[in-house]
Amino acid sequence: MIEHHVRVHPSADRLPREDQLAWKLAAVATGTGDLDPDSVTMAVNRVIDNASVAVASLLRRPVAVARAQATAHRGATPGASVFGSTARVTPEWAAWANGTAVRELDFHDTYLAADYSHPGDNIPPLLAVAQHTGRTGADLLRGIVAAYEIHVALVKGICLHAHRIDHVAHLSAATACGLGALLRLPTARVYQAVQQAVHTTTATRQSRKGEISSWKAYAPAFAGKAAIEAVDRAMRGETSPSPIYEGEDGFLAWLLDGPESHYTVRLPEPGEPRRAILDTYTKEHSAEYQAQAIIDLARRLREKTGPLDKVRSIVLHTSHHTHHVIGSGANDPQKYDPKASRETLDHSVPYILAVALQDGTWHHERSYAPERAQRPDTVELWRKITTVEDPEWTRRYHDPDPDRRAFGGRAVITLADGSVIEDELAVADAHPAGARPFDRPAYAAKFRTLTEGAVAPQAQDRFLAAAEHLPHLTAPDLDGLFPEVDTDAVAARDARLPKGLF
Repeated sequence: MIEHHVRVHPSADRLPREDQLAWKLAAVATGTGDLDPDSVTMAVNRVIDNASVAVASLLRRPVAVARAQATAHRGATPGASVFGSTARVTPEWAAWANGTAVRELDFHDTYLAADYSHPGDNIPPLLAVAQHTGRTGADLLRGIVAAYEIHVALVKGICLHAHRIDHVAHLSAATACGLGALLRLPTARVYQAVQQAVHTTTATRQSRKGEISSWKAYAPAFAGKAAIEAVDRAMRGETSPSPIYEGEDGFLAWLLDGPESHYTVRLPEPGEPRRAILDTYTKEHSAEYQAQAIIDLARRLREKTGPLDKVRSIVLHTSHHTHHVIGSGANDPQKYDPKASRETLDHSVPYILAVALQDGTWHHERSYAPERAQRPDTVELWRKITTVEDPEWTRRYHDPDPDRRAFGGRAVITLADGSVIEDELAVADAHPAGARPFDRPAYAAKFRTLTEGAVAPQAQDRFLAAAEHLPHLTAPDLDGLFPEVDTDAVAARDARLPKGLF
């Protein structure tokens, strides 16, 4: 790996483009050659994972709205597919609809380091452009592996959250790079697209604060759509705000650490295998990633606690990120509100811990149902749960060794009689270092579970066969990556939506 040191430069420096971070990202993407076999296997897993959660979300309102907007843009030749529809639409609108479907349940893959990310969000725009431009499965895989490489490097090297900038700013850069690799564009074109994408998708984290709205699902879809549009403009010879990262009025100087900004981004050398996708991990449970281990811990703890009405208090000792983002350290009263939105509840570890302790399981719909959140015994237990930052858990969260990195916590339960029960879990069971790491059969089982009732068993088989053969699929075969669903049910849901402009 090569360490690239990134800092602010005054305009008078005329920083050569080859010395700019956007160029270096583009060079890695366009230099992606033969793919590492393990990376290919994992990329196929994530295509399966994305389809699983997309189908499971098709009847949810934000997904229906995005689909309705997209299908108003029919007529593209050949166009791209939309989950839950037979329409072919322009690729940027397919990316919008499919990106929203993938993100809605907060149930696909994650990577956590200096910042947060869901690198699977790169796949919908890449798949849409691959379909529209007649690329093969091998082309799509090259784009996916490149996008993950760039996304992970940025998330490791540059923290956005500390400045309350939403993490999709890294996503758009990665997607632009993935599209460049997919289409085998010149480095100079991808360089311009990266800068346009970052410039147009930088936003605040208010979308993930307080009463969290449906924009949480739309934000990455918007980034994917913007990246496609940026690539289109760059292919036509248009230029961008430059240098987007290092400029004296740019990203680092005014949105991150200021004029004295200094970051280190590690990128692979020419010819070095692109394996960053192997550092990422998916979710067994439909909740914020830092809650994954806590759900598994709750399943273990409930065997020790006895009747939960005897609990006096529960304190979860955990990392800075978990405490301040999904814990009581966020100081969001909405995280304790029984009438909060689903988007808010899946970012409330006190709520998640309470329900998991009571139910011993987690379900992407039932665990968030209004009647579930408003159950009096749940509310009573929920309000006894707080989080605290533990420096040791924060250190483990940032451990440079991925096999020792920890995203869990230690729960201290005090009962009415004064007795104390303690237990801890470092990583989720499904994590690569966990008790039951996710493998191909687990991804396939997740797909079958989440699509049950919406996709017939034979259609499930056809989708899984197409995904398994992704490295060898021809351009027409990419249509097989969209499972056949009950479009009547989807159409009925869409018909109930209020009308917009399109």
